[in-house]
Amino acid sequence: MRYARRSTAATLAAGALALSLAGCGDSADPVERLGTRTPPAAQPTTTAPPSPSGVPGDEAYKKWGLKSPLEFAPKPAQKPALAPADPGKAKVVDRIPVPPADKVVFLTFDDGAEKDPEFLKMAADLKLPISMFLTDNIASSDYGHFEKLRDNGSGSTINNHTLTHPNLRTLPFAAQKKEICGQQERLEKRFGTKPVRFRPPYGNYNDDTLRAASECGISQVILWRVSMQINNFQYAEGSALKPGDIILAHFRGPSELKGSTEIQMTTRMLQRIQDQGYRIGRLEDYL
Repeated sequence: MRYARRSTAATLAAGALALSLAGCGDSADPVERLGTRTPPAAQPTTTAPPSPSGVPGDEAYKKWGLKSPLEFAPKPAQKPALAPADPGKAKVVDRIPVPPADKVVFLTFDDGAEKDPEFLKMAADLKLPISMFLTDNIASSDYGHFEKLRDNGSGSTINNHTLTHPNLRTLPFAAQKKEICGQQERLEKRFGTKPVRFRPPYGNYNDDTLRAASECGISQVILWRVSMQINNFQYAEGSALKPGDIILAHFRGPSELKGSTEIQMTTRMLQRIQDQGYRIGRLEDYL
């Protein structure tokens, strides 16, 4: 299959994406790929008060299977410095450059296949700040579900994940732009605003993707370093979370999670975050 033209930088980034989650015993299809690697830059820590997203009720963590309350990172006094985007292209972000001692990670959920009302209760009770990346032909059967998740007081957001979830690297520029701009238009019509953040399906992109995204009003292409499978994390590097990690999860149900529910998967994810001593941040507060 012929791939679209890509620059040297994009080729290197695509090569880093080749570490896939295939072969993981509890992974769920379609397999996503892990993001590129850039070293974090040191930034000043902050002792600001708790995030505006709020603190869950004292008993909420027990209700949803956690041993202790979740910890949330406050909104930083100053956003971490990101390298500027190349002219005419959206900026690629796969980890937030926070100080090494700032143990904060970020929750992102993709696609939109599962629309479990109990998950809405869980996310609201725990005040989970989720950055959603929605695919139209998967999520649009009930966009109201994701609107409720966005509006539950946790600071969750709705972002672009294309119209039909193709491998963008296999498409020419015009087709990529149609996928991205088309979803921008659908999301604006349904939710009132066009997102400024986009995630390419499978983490696959090239120079055409970044140019098309920019022309569609996207400023940042959000990848990841850690993927939540059914029971455990899959890491791009090492065997533990790192400060600033963006975590990929999916809106999926038992048919795709080998019998596990979205709530069970999310509970395990939150437990793994707690076990490693991390707090949860709101991605948009850092970008």
